[in-house]
Amino acid sequence: MKSRGAKLAKSQSTERIVHHHGSHTGTTSITGTTSISSTTCTTGTTSITGTTSISSTTCTTGTTSITGTTSISSTTCTTGTTCITGSSNHSPSSSSEELSRGVAVEKLDSVKKWGINTYKCTKQMFSERFGRGSRTVDLELEAQIEHLRDTKLKYESVLRLTSDLTTHFSFMVQTQQALGDTFTDLSQKSPELQDEFGYNAETQKLLCKNGESLLGAISFFVSSVDTLVNKTMEDTLQTIKLYENARLEFDAYRSDLEELSLGPRDAASMVRIETAQHEYQRYRDKYERLRSDVTIKLKFLEENKVSVNFDQSIDRSIDKSKIHRYEHDF
Repeated sequence: MKSRGAKLAKSQSTERIVHHHGSHTGTTSITGTTSISSTTCTTGTTSITGTTSISSTTCTTGTTSITGTTSISSTTCTTGTTCITGSSNHSPSSSSEELSRGVAVEKLDSVKKWGINTYKCTKQMFSERFGRGSRTVDLELEAQIEHLRDTKLKYESVLRLTSDLTTHFSFMVQTQQALGDTFTDLSQKSPELQDEFGYNAETQKLLCKNGESLLGAISFFVSSVDTLVNKTMEDTLQTIKLYENARLEFDAYRSDLEELSLGPRDAASMVRIETAQHEYQRYRDKYERLRSDVTIKLKFLEENKVSVNFDQSIDRSIDKSKIHRYEHDF
């Protein structure tokens, strides 16, 4: 009786729960608390030890050993010799966690590179400002950039003045229109001054007609200059800013490479020099590409500026001819 009770207690301490269909072929050993749910097919020598939970469809073929606390969810197919030891959890959520971890590492690496680049550029900028560092200078291109900035300021002044002229001239044309209507009304109500009032009314109407033509030409001029200043010139200046930043980065990594080249030539230093050489070449290519872009845009801007001024000179000639015809009629 005592031996039978001990066997019963030992049998109760080992729990096995197997639900649904199961097929076990070959030598199989399941020890500890085990829960196998859904359809399970085990072929070959299998040993599952410890607390194990296998859910959904599972097919294990070959020699398999699962030891420790293990949770396997969803459909699993294992072929060949497999050994899972320790506490593990195989679920779809683990892949999303790994993806999130990878994104975080990538962002951290990006911030690290940005910090290093900012430090080098700031160091180079202060070195240039205090006269301790050298900078790459393209005298011809620098002169063109300075000329563009000065020209943009002058064109902005022209744009502001012509916009004011358009506003004031528009009020004047409206006043002439109202004055012509008033003279017409007076010529009808004053027979003794009908000719004088009629002549003044026609004069104001003619002035208003020519004024509207001139106002249209000025408005077109304002629109063209606004496009030139706030779009074409501004786009070129944005490219120039990128070029200047690339020049600063190029000089920063060039100075860093020169400083490393003057140091010792041990194994660690050679690795740093090789890395610096790679970075130097990369920023040099970027600098030369943006310098070429700036040169092309400056050339295009000059051609566009000449075209705009030529078109406006034609419009002014047409307006002059209209004014001359008015003076002849007057």
